[in-house]
Amino acid sequence: MQGLFHGAGSDDKDDFSLVHEGDVDKAQPITTMAASSDITSPSDSHPSSERDPSIEKKGDAVPKYEVTVTDTSDLVEPEDPDQSHGFLQLLKGTKGRRDLDAIATVRSVFDDPALARYYYPHPGYENLHQFDPSERWTYREERSVRRKTDWRIFVWILVMFFGLNIDRGNLGNAVADNLLGDLHINTNDYNNAQNMYRVGFLIAEIPSQMIGKWLGPDRWIPVQIILWSLASGGQFFMHNRAGFFACRFFIGLFMGGFIPDSILYLSYFYKKSEMPIRLALFWFVDSMSGVIASFIAYGVLHMRGVAGREGWRWLFLIEALISFVIGLCSFLFLIPGPTQTKTWWNPKGYFTEREEKIIVNRVLRDDPSKGGMHNREPITLPMLWRSLKDYDLWPVYIIGMIFEIPTAPPKTYLTLSLKAIKFSTFQVTLLTIPVTVFASINLLWITYLTERFRDISIIGVLSQLWTLPLLIVQYKMGESLSHNHWGQYALSFILLGWPSMHAAHVSWCSRLSNAVRTRAVSAALYNITIQLSGIASSNIYREDDKPLYHRGNSQLIAINVATIAAYGLAKVYYAWRNKQKRTQWDAMSGDEKARYLENSGKLGNKRLDFRFDS
Repeated sequence: MQGLFHGAGSDDKDDFSLVHEGDVDKAQPITTMAASSDITSPSDSHPSSERDPSIEKKGDAVPKYEVTVTDTSDLVEPEDPDQSHGFLQLLKGTKGRRDLDAIATVRSVFDDPALARYYYPHPGYENLHQFDPSERWTYREERSVRRKTDWRIFVWILVMFFGLNIDRGNLGNAVADNLLGDLHINTNDYNNAQNMYRVGFLIAEIPSQMIGKWLGPDRWIPVQIILWSLASGGQFFMHNRAGFFACRFFIGLFMGGFIPDSILYLSYFYKKSEMPIRLALFWFVDSMSGVIASFIAYGVLHMRGVAGREGWRWLFLIEALISFVIGLCSFLFLIPGPTQTKTWWNPKGYFTEREEKIIVNRVLRDDPSKGGMHNREPITLPMLWRSLKDYDLWPVYIIGMIFEIPTAPPKTYLTLSLKAIKFSTFQVTLLTIPVTVFASINLLWITYLTERFRDISIIGVLSQLWTLPLLIVQYKMGESLSHNHWGQYALSFILLGWPSMHAAHVSWCSRLSNAVRTRAVSAALYNITIQLSGIASSNIYREDDKPLYHRGNSQLIAINVATIAAYGLAKVYYAWRNKQKRTQWDAMSGDEKARYLENSGKLGNKRLDFRFDS
């Protein structure tokens, strides 16, 4: 029995994993706890709870659990969290085929009768009535529930993300239609407008997360979508630099909390091992929305002259209307959580009672810390402060600030660069599509590799080694490439199609958090680092460095090398922290571990029984 949060989850192959299902390992029988129906709180110092007492309803019975002896020989043993998959294992997949009617329930901390009580969800947890440590389900049931969750929950998240990206990504297509010339502004103004967007994003991140945690993402996300669609539609009416700056600022302000709110929302339904590939699909939609937006732009930009307006104005307006409709529909389709799915238009709800039990118990067995707060419980200022000063997440934030910079300026300037080498407006619009598709495919496979190899840092180094030689070629051969239009495009195609680690990093933050409040805040803080990265990268290609950006490319090479070093240092740091924790934890007796857990309620990822992924 593995008494660690990190090892509580299985290597369960979800439906997007593209690998064969393997044999089920047989577990050895031990004693465990079962939930009784008339239960009271096992301890007031719940280790994963930082709950506001106001969440409890007056008159509600406080749940408790009784210790019983149960045969757990049917449980599946979790894989060793410190074991990586070798390359041959990656190629061959798992041996054999899995019996879909076998028990899929994975052994977790809830099956240790001495320590389980310290991992139980708090009495204020909204899904508590479906929590039962003795619950069992088969692989067939788990697969069915996961697919249903994908269609009912995840697909609409992707639709909303599409709405976000057509509004924030349409600026490149607008620039291809001479937006800068029509507004009488230059490339420095363009950079500053992008910075105004990012400033708005930065301002909104933490406050939006706190509002979303208080109201619930199901209420707050639709409001955000409607607000940013109105701001985006306002670009139809702008006529000068000030209006351009104002519109970009408010778009960023209203978009700021969407991504971390959505990630927190998805964590209610999925295990840790299931999040990376879905987050990769999250950003795959980001790229594909760019492809769709390019096709929309190709048609809409032909409207230049309609009602005496430029084509880019119609582009902003039509795409804002699309996201506005998505925002309205989101009020209908988003639900608070897995056991709160019944609505006025869908009285039967999304899931049956059996399916609710499977979702709740598989998620909590994988990560007991997810039962520590109510989904409508606000993050207090002390909670926020504890999350902000969590130094064990700082290595990820540092990487977040620099890992995208080597490709960010070339990506931002792609349409301008293609226009400069004499491609037409409509050629530029179409030429961006292959680049986007290539990057999207690479995002999927590299995220998949991080999960299969169970190593984010080393694969992150490999992703940076993709861009380094290409930047050196750009730096050394920029002048000769400027006379070879297709050669320049080919270099941009490979460079901008690099396998981004963005989805893996977001999942990394979630895994390192080990507390609901830190998980919510870390997603926002990581997103802040991405915006800071954007602000820095937007000042690398400057007007006085045109057209080859020789100085800027030398800076990109230096940052590329620094990012490789940052990944290596993160790997060393988390290995050291895990060794430090393991030494202290293994030295404790069973009674000492129980006493420690009883008083470790607010430690989060500082708990000695928690291990960091690296």
